[in-house]
Amino acid sequence: MRQCCLLIIACMTVLCSYAQQIHGRVADAQTREALPGVSVRLCHAPNGSTTNSAGKFDLSATPGDSIELSYMGYIGLKMPAGEVSAKSVIYLQPSSTNLNEIIISSARDQQPRTSAPVAISTVSSQQLNEAKPTTLDQVLNKVSGVYMVDLGNEQHTMAIRQPIGYKSLFLYLEDGIPIRTIGDFNHNALIEINMAALRNIEVIRGPASSLYGSEAVGGAINFITSAPALVPTAKVQLEGSNWGYRRADVNISGTSGKVGYVFGGYYANQHNGYMDHSDFHKLALTGKIVYQLNDRNKWTNAISYVDYQTDQIGGLDSAHFYARDYKNFQTFTYRKVNSLRIRSTWDHTWNKSNYTSFTAFFRNNTIGQNPFYAIKDIRGTLNANGQINSDGFNSYGIIIQHKKQFNWKQAALIAGVSADYSPASFWADYINITKDADGYYRSFVRTDSALTNYNVGLFNSAAYTQFEFVPVERLKVLAAVRYDRMDYNFTNHLTPSAYTGAPSERNNFNALTPKVGLTYDLMNNRGLYANYSVGFAPPNISELYTGVKVPVLKPATYYNYEVGGWLGFADSKGYIDVSAYYMKGSNEIISVRNADGSYENRNTGATSHKGIEWNVKYTPIRSLFVRTSGTYAIHLFKAYADGTKVYTDNQMSGAPRWITNTEITWKPQLIKGFRIGAEWQHLGNYFMDPANTLKYGGYDLFNARIGYEWKGFETWINAMNLGDKLYATTAEKSAYGATYRVGPRQTFNFGIAYTFTGK
Repeated sequence: MRQCCLLIIACMTVLCSYAQQIHGRVADAQTREALPGVSVRLCHAPNGSTTNSAGKFDLSATPGDSIELSYMGYIGLKMPAGEVSAKSVIYLQPSSTNLNEIIISSARDQQPRTSAPVAISTVSSQQLNEAKPTTLDQVLNKVSGVYMVDLGNEQHTMAIRQPIGYKSLFLYLEDGIPIRTIGDFNHNALIEINMAALRNIEVIRGPASSLYGSEAVGGAINFITSAPALVPTAKVQLEGSNWGYRRADVNISGTSGKVGYVFGGYYANQHNGYMDHSDFHKLALTGKIVYQLNDRNKWTNAISYVDYQTDQIGGLDSAHFYARDYKNFQTFTYRKVNSLRIRSTWDHTWNKSNYTSFTAFFRNNTIGQNPFYAIKDIRGTLNANGQINSDGFNSYGIIIQHKKQFNWKQAALIAGVSADYSPASFWADYINITKDADGYYRSFVRTDSALTNYNVGLFNSAAYTQFEFVPVERLKVLAAVRYDRMDYNFTNHLTPSAYTGAPSERNNFNALTPKVGLTYDLMNNRGLYANYSVGFAPPNISELYTGVKVPVLKPATYYNYEVGGWLGFADSKGYIDVSAYYMKGSNEIISVRNADGSYENRNTGATSHKGIEWNVKYTPIRSLFVRTSGTYAIHLFKAYADGTKVYTDNQMSGAPRWITNTEITWKPQLIKGFRIGAEWQHLGNYFMDPANTLKYGGYDLFNARIGYEWKGFETWINAMNLGDKLYATTAEKSAYGATYRVGPRQTFNFGIAYTFTGK
């Protein structure tokens, strides 16, 4: 017996002498970023490992072993253990049909999609790379429930669970930080986003004020910038179109020791487009340095800069629109944007149960313009008047957040505080405009008459907390609440007789916004969720301080009730994600005409919004990918009157019931790197005015994309509006008549890129 035991020990010793320690690194195949938390295990043994914050792992294996790598949202990989050391990096491919991807926006922290009781969608890095968008609407309109309105040259407005409009009902963030200060909303804010620096985009539909505060009513869009690549990577991209659009992108990224770096930017220029006076240029640059001191401490510093200028074009009347007459009667209107954002974030992991992040940020922003919409004709003459104006602010802010996990019912608590001080200024000068006999506004003279000149000290402070736990198996419950206080210190530099002659004063607003939600896992990639949430939007400074007096206003409040669910198909071939909501708006700010003919902002509006949203992704065969998303919604006025005109129970203007986007992509196995796809965008009809007297018929657009990658090279052609459809991105009717914003004509974007990847 003793001899037998010695023989077994000897054999084990021999086998162990052949065991080897293998070292590997794991990264995302699309972005080349390190993937922490990847599970790495031997196929025929219980032992395994997990990649650290730098994507590295160590594992003992014997000759002939194989390893399996798995990570949520990625396609699993199996390979011989002996090949690991031969590879400098192991790349995992993101799964385009995976239901349970990792998201961060729903709780300001990483979590699986199926644990979030909210309607949230992701535009992945793969979608961004394959779509090659020249404007953000070309990818955001793929998201269910989203219609981003193209107003030309990256100008835009938004409709998410709301009609097409220009109010401060949407919150835009970059890496979780609002890109503009609260109280100074601009519907064109996404001009300030650097598309070349994005890793992915997350879209929350419905109120998100319990975590993010004001303006997150219809939705919140979080633009997540690229992280440093694990290996040295450089990309150069050139593209152009048949309408004079030219663009050059550059991206450089890598990691050296504990320091990672990433730089991305682009320069775009439009000249001689299909409409008169429609040129623009934009320079966007983003840099980021990440210092990973150890597994517990990470310091991230980022800077983003945008310099943008565009000719402004207005809408066309019905005669010019339907005649395809693309004349622009404004010849000197413009918009200029300069935006600088700097942030510094320290992430510290105290232990397995406690994590803290501290962020300090600075913003500098100026929008100067000679706006077309301010031009007013002087009846009976060839003269008009208008204005030149400038809106700017600086921001100094902090966000501190802590997460605590408990050894009870899988409970977790997130708590945070934030403060943002943003001194803002606005001025507008009167101009005299000369018009010719053909209706063109040819020239203007700036006068010494100041219409508006004021400063506002904006201070927003907030505290929020969110608690979640699992009271019974497969049921997760979440409760969140946030308190915001907004202080406006208004100083007017003009006399009471001026156009803006309101007296200097202080105003403050506060709001308590709760949220309660739950998710229930039905197993086998099926689940349900429900939530109740509240969103709010305080008065904008332009709503308060334009006129001869400051109106008494309260924040508009929205109450949202929502249910939804998801179902994954067998063999991970895709999934269905559905949500239904009912939202009531109260104290909405509308402009009311007084008996003397003047207009005044009041909290007299109320609305209701209800709809169903869906998103379906399916891969019937390995090379074919099908996606369809959309919404059916009804938006009604519940209390709305303009003077003697009452619009209660009318459909809201600019509110199509149907919005859908469907796409099919083929990647043949026999031609590796080749892809071809077709897309159908449908927008239903809608009323153009609150009185419901005129409808716009909506439109159907067809786009096609083709691309090919080979050994670092890539080329593509995107055909947008393939049938050269005449359509309006938005159509409105006012007392002056109907106005149509012309959608882009048939456009062919073509480009070439080269990516260098080191080892």
